[in-house]
Amino acid sequence: MANWKRSFVDAFWIWDQVLGGQRRPTRIQKWVARRPIGAGLCAGVPFTLLCLTLSREEEPDDLLFAAFAGCAMGVIFGLTAVAERLRQRRLKRLGIWDGS
Repeated sequence: MANWKRSFVDAFWIWDQVLGGQRRPTRIQKWVARRPIGAGLCAGVPFTLLCLTLSREEEPDDLLFAAFAGCAMGVIFGLTAVAERLRQRRLKRLGIWDGS
């Protein structure tokens, strides 16, 4: 189990490096990494409101869909923020970025 986890982590960091993960984070990336719950809310709430405005009043299932879709978007963006936090922590550990 430990070897599988290590290979997954190594593959993730190789993929990150190919996509330019060795660069210094921007101001927005720093904000997102410091506030993953806020980033999730900033994505989930507007998406929920969008789904609610597009829903029909006669369909009660549309409200459930809007709530589920908003929560899903919030979780996805929150997990992306956590991944960005891990990337920034790794940049500090490697000495590429000083954390400022």
